[in-house]
Amino acid sequence: MDDHGLLFNALIYLMAAVLFVPMAQRLGLGAVLGYLLAGVVIGPWGLGIISDVEDIMHFAEFGVVLLLFLIGLELNPKRLWDMRKPILGMGSVQVMATGLIIFAVAWLLGVGWQTAFIAAMALSLSSTAIALQVLTEKNLLTTSAGNKGFSILLFQDIAVIPMLAVIPMLGVAQASSRHASAGMAFLEVVGVIAGIIIVGRYLIRPVFRMIAKVRVREIFTAFSLMLVIGIALLMQAVDMSMALGAFLAGVLLAESEYRHQLESDIDPFKGLLLGLFFISVGMAIDFGLLVAQPVMIFSLVVCLVAIKFVVLFAMARFFSIPASQRYLFSFVLSQGGEFAFVLLAVASSASALPEAMAGVLTVVVALSMLTTPLFMIINEKWIEPRFSSLGTPPEDNVTAEDNPVVIAGFGRFGQIIGRLLHANKIGTTVIDHNSDQIERLRKFGFQVFYGDITRLDLLHAAGMEKAKIFVVAVDDRQAGRRAIELVKEHFPQVRIIARAWDLIHVYELLDQGVEVFERETFDSALRLGAQALKQLGMPAHRAHRAALQFRDYDLQLIQRMYAVRQDQTEIIHLAQQGREELERLFEADQQAIDHQHDKAWS
Repeated sequence: MDDHGLLFNALIYLMAAVLFVPMAQRLGLGAVLGYLLAGVVIGPWGLGIISDVEDIMHFAEFGVVLLLFLIGLELNPKRLWDMRKPILGMGSVQVMATGLIIFAVAWLLGVGWQTAFIAAMALSLSSTAIALQVLTEKNLLTTSAGNKGFSILLFQDIAVIPMLAVIPMLGVAQASSRHASAGMAFLEVVGVIAGIIIVGRYLIRPVFRMIAKVRVREIFTAFSLMLVIGIALLMQAVDMSMALGAFLAGVLLAESEYRHQLESDIDPFKGLLLGLFFISVGMAIDFGLLVAQPVMIFSLVVCLVAIKFVVLFAMARFFSIPASQRYLFSFVLSQGGEFAFVLLAVASSASALPEAMAGVLTVVVALSMLTTPLFMIINEKWIEPRFSSLGTPPEDNVTAEDNPVVIAGFGRFGQIIGRLLHANKIGTTVIDHNSDQIERLRKFGFQVFYGDITRLDLLHAAGMEKAKIFVVAVDDRQAGRRAIELVKEHFPQVRIIARAWDLIHVYELLDQGVEVFERETFDSALRLGAQALKQLGMPAHRAHRAALQFRDYDLQLIQRMYAVRQDQTEIIHLAQQGREELERLFEADQQAIDHQHDKAWS
């Protein structure tokens, strides 16, 4: 570390992040570019406050590990299996096509085939940290481009394993020892992955269960971090991608009852360490090389980004990514990746790549990372608006009709509310953002306006000042949340009722002060449950009564669980207690009915 103390260095990193990230966000540059610029400023080629870049980068790479672990928690094994085609298909096409073109260009420029091969492997990879951070920050992971981009990134992380195994064979080591070590490395890889699968599937859950019973949250957090760190070190010990091992562990725990607690415990560490990783990348840019050979370095950066963009754009067309998302898909994966640093360092230490070439390629990869946030700005400001203007009608001039109810979203959920109110002669103003849906509804005589409910001027135009109820039934959860904030702030007299997707969304609505909500599938599921009881021989009136009792109790339980929503252990305890209380409730109800039946016959 530097001559400064650890706390001083930590203070510098935090100050740089606090200064540059909000500034970059305010300028519309995005958080990632803010972190990178912060690293450039405090690094050895900026103010020189921090000079020991390599050590801090090794530590900061753990942020990428935590990111992949949390993503793994979102993907259970079945969903991962469903994604096998885009992972293997698109991932292999991208790596091989990009690698072949880079190899051909380097070879034509007179570079030796070993050096060209190593450069092709390293430069074919994209930055998992930057791509996923950008996609997550802009809520794009669920789009077609985001989903397919994630599949490619996952394949790249897997591809790092054979790449690391191949590089020593291109060095100056003895041939026999190379083959022996390669075979042993393969067996170690298989053994470690098998061990993670076995431990993750059969041993970790019982340990979590035991720790949960202690009800000391910091111990749960400590074990969560210990688990991820242990897996990362195990993978590193056999020269494998730490991030891939963490991802695998996350997938194995995706169906665990402790998934949400793990997410809430690890997410703050992930955010800070990822920021530190981006800062360290900015610090690692060798501006000495850039000053000495600016034309060559910039030419290589442009060449790398251009090759990857062309390959990705061609893939986007071939794999049927919507035209409006092809530029996003190509931009977000067009940079070099953090694992390129690892491959180049291994190749240099194994004498498979000249140190000077490794240094140049390291700078090229780091500078290419700076281009992604800039490309995303170009995409948002100039490319996306062009597509939206082609396929989207202009917003309607919503005219206020002093209706007591404003409905946001008129899909399958909002339509039922609107029809019921209309049948009772209650006026409604309906706003939706799906142009196809609006045209279809207008044919059936509904008065629906096209517009964005997150715009305050549109809410004013809809007559929200005189409305009594605002119904939030939109499909876009984020837009619904923003609309509720606007109504709460500017129209406090309006009562808000909202559609909820699940229990987590219920908690979000309660946090926003929404007291009236309905889970969209809850009542239909409850009615179907009552039908199941009737089919099993229970009288219709008792089945209906049981459903109503269940509904009332569940609403009470939600309020109790909401009060302790940050404590996963307590939530699990309440859920178990709730099942037992319901059983006792129905048992007492049955005994009361039996008692009345006996009295009637006596």
